[in-house]
Amino acid sequence: MKERIYISPAKYVQGRNAIQNIGKHLEGLSGTAVVLADETVWKIAGHDVVGHLKEAGFETNEVVFNGEASTQEMDRITDIAKEAQASIVVGVGGGKTLDTAKAVSDQVEGFTVIVPTTASTDAPTSALSVVYSDEGVFETYRFYKKNPDLVLLDSKIIAAAPPRFLASGIADALATLVEVRSVVRNSGNTMAGGQPTLAAQAIAEKCEEVLFDYALLAYESNERQVVTPALEHVIEANTLLSGLGFESGGLGAAHAIHNGFTALDGEIHHLTHGEKVAFGTLVQLTMEEHPQEEIEEYMALYTSLGLPITLEDIKLKDASREDILKVAEAATIDGETIHQAFTITAEEVADAIIATDQYARSFKGMLGLGE
Repeated sequence: MKERIYISPAKYVQGRNAIQNIGKHLEGLSGTAVVLADETVWKIAGHDVVGHLKEAGFETNEVVFNGEASTQEMDRITDIAKEAQASIVVGVGGGKTLDTAKAVSDQVEGFTVIVPTTASTDAPTSALSVVYSDEGVFETYRFYKKNPDLVLLDSKIIAAAPPRFLASGIADALATLVEVRSVVRNSGNTMAGGQPTLAAQAIAEKCEEVLFDYALLAYESNERQVVTPALEHVIEANTLLSGLGFESGGLGAAHAIHNGFTALDGEIHHLTHGEKVAFGTLVQLTMEEHPQEEIEEYMALYTSLGLPITLEDIKLKDASREDILKVAEAATIDGETIHQAFTITAEEVADAIIATDQYARSFKGMLGLGE
């Protein structure tokens, strides 16, 4: 019998003005902290993080992230961290910045601090990074010996971010239970390297419950840039619940199809991770023969949050069968997560993508949102 494995970050902190207390959560540590953020995030939160680290007695080395979680960028910042003899690596920003920070910290064997400025993915808590080419094409997953030592979210900063990012995180998190169920059913392995735990399954179930109850309320709070209990619930669901759920519960077809989409050129590369996962989740539900009523519950929530549900929505209105098959082939290569949940061919995945698009177009037509 395979082992069940559950992993998690050492500490998770979330709340209004949480960044002000970052030094308190690093008590007992000393030395140089390399802090990386992109140009935009430096203005939003990076300088505040550095200021509070210096107040706590840390030396800092500030690095501008170039925007792509590629091997080349990870190596570039690792060289900077080694030269600075950094013992702490702090990533501030979105998923690709945070994945790069984890890679750098792993190379220097540092204390890993993750400070998301949006609740747009479930990446922050995990012991892995998604690695892309310099052009943004998915390449591989990189796994680490440990999860982040500290994940810290300032709800006030997240409330001030564009609502599109929160919606993207909701879409990413709504895939969690869908994928965990499929991995459990297929006796597949998780990203943690073992079989799903009951704890991860329970967390995934709670994640979905919170999102269907509070997602729209949280989104509306975000539109007005206010911190409310609903927003706090959804930040936690998007980040902690989904993060723990996917890593120790498993990924299935939804994320594999997301990865498949990166094989195409064009405007689809302007979509967020969660926006592509949203469509992938609908495809997985179609593949699993879920009833129309259940699929439409997801479509209704996605639509209320401005998330994509058709190929046109993800900038693939004119995609040919050949294009869709290219996506499906990339989604079913050896080692992809779809194989933890299904025994399936690229042709079958392509058919499911096309069928999902037709279902969604009909649904939008019923709502008066069609062409």
